[in-house]
Amino acid sequence: MWIKQTIVILNASSISNVCKAWIKAVFILSTLPDVFIFTTLLFLSGYVLQQQTVRNIQAAIRPRPPPTPTPDRSQVVAKHFGIPRDRSFYEKFLVSNRPKGGWAKVAYVQVIREHIHVCNAVMLFAELERQESMAQRMILYPQEWNVQQSKQEYRTLKVKTSLRLLENAALRYKAELIPVNPIEDSPDGKSHRSLCKSKNPKIKYVETEEAAYPLVDLLSLTLLNRLIYLKPSGLILDSAKLDMLFTLPMESAMLGISGNPQEEDTIPSLILIEPSKKAYNETLSSFPAGSYSDDQFLRHISFVTDTADQNHLVAKSSAIHLESDRFNATEFIQSTSYVQLSDPGLPGPEFNIPRRQLLRAVPKQPVHRKAWETAYEMFREQRMSVCGLDLEPAPELASKKANNPKESEEREPNQQILVSEKETA
Repeated sequence: MWIKQTIVILNASSISNVCKAWIKAVFILSTLPDVFIFTTLLFLSGYVLQQQTVRNIQAAIRPRPPPTPTPDRSQVVAKHFGIPRDRSFYEKFLVSNRPKGGWAKVAYVQVIREHIHVCNAVMLFAELERQESMAQRMILYPQEWNVQQSKQEYRTLKVKTSLRLLENAALRYKAELIPVNPIEDSPDGKSHRSLCKSKNPKIKYVETEEAAYPLVDLLSLTLLNRLIYLKPSGLILDSAKLDMLFTLPMESAMLGISGNPQEEDTIPSLILIEPSKKAYNETLSSFPAGSYSDDQFLRHISFVTDTADQNHLVAKSSAIHLESDRFNATEFIQSTSYVQLSDPGLPGPEFNIPRRQLLRAVPKQPVHRKAWETAYEMFREQRMSVCGLDLEPAPELASKKANNPKESEEREPNQQILVSEKETA
């Protein structure tokens, strides 16, 4: 009897334990998927954070590559290309943004080397006066012309006309005239300035007018804080946007703005300069001995190319045919600040080009041709209205007339009469 009861008790206890164990097992098995999922997510999140931390550490200790150089050296200036703003915007901008030192410390400066470019310099300053630009105006021209004017044997019609136009620029358009002496190479191997070309055979002068009156001289005008040089020949259509360049910060002493994005050797139509003795000496010392060419000077200039569509700060006639299909000739003339008239195969807008030669340079598309012809016609009209001069004969025709002195003498008095009538009017 006792044995049977013990067995029954043992069996009941075992069954109870088995039930408890089974319940625990079922509970554990039921929670296992959740535990696995949460454990897996915790592991993955930790792994991602670990890899991100490792990458940040590697990036911090890895040496950085040098920045890739870009041709645009002045984002401040370039950001104003192509923005369709009317003149009132720039006028308001100039009221609240003055140049460093005021408008008396900035100037448009033209370097004249040849008689043919005198009228264009006067035309530019006449337009600045008409549009009420507050910047100063300066013209650098050969001192030799003054010497020739004082001596009867050297006083030619070209000299008299050029000096008359320069005097008009000073009286009517507030231009300051600065006669410049040419550079000469003396026997000691050093370059000097002289009053005029000497008859001394031991003195050797630089071969070209470009080298005799170099653009690097602009850096020596230290009385100015900033100046703008416009490459001839061209038209100022909106001086307000050009005046804005006097107020913007510069990242270097010289900045060139080109109007033709496809030129192999970028030639600026406009040069923005901050003169200083340091920049002048450093630039001049880098030139080869006896070389003062524009090419040497331009190598030290940072360039920006005006690639805007329609609303140009600077444009070039040789690049008009590159404009987009949305090009509008009227808008081009109204929205461009300065147009340089320079085309391959043409001597310049001052000359009466034969039609056969002219057709080679005219853009093929009618809309491009309209803008091109309008710019050239505007130049001709301003040349007549400001200077009283008609177009000059093309170089080939001029050389033929030079062989016929009688014909040349007949033309010169007529031209002088035209000029005199214009002055009287």
